[in-house]
Amino acid sequence: MQSLELEIKQLIISSLSLEDLAPDDIATHAPLFGEGLGLDSIDALELGLALQKRYGITLSADAQETRQHFASVQALANLVSMQRA
Repeated sequence: MQSLELEIKQLIISSLSLEDLAPDDIATHAPLFGEGLGLDSIDALELGLALQKRYGITLSADAQETRQHFASVQALANLVSMQRA
C-alpha cells in the first residue's frame, strides 16, 4: 500500500502542478482540503480526472461518498485498491 500512496502523492503533485512540493511533504493521513494540503474544488476535479485516467477508477455521483474518498492520500489509496480488486 505504501507504494500506491507514494504514486498518489506523485500524481497529486504532477496533475496539480505543485512542483514546489515533494511526496514527503504530503502527509498520508492529513486532509487534502482545507487545513491540510489546501486543495479546492477545482483541484478535486483535476485530481479525480487524473485518478480515473491513471487507475481506471470510477467515482461515485454521491457527493458525500466522494468527499470521504478524497479525505486523504490514504483514503484515495483505499479507493484505488478496492476498485482494482
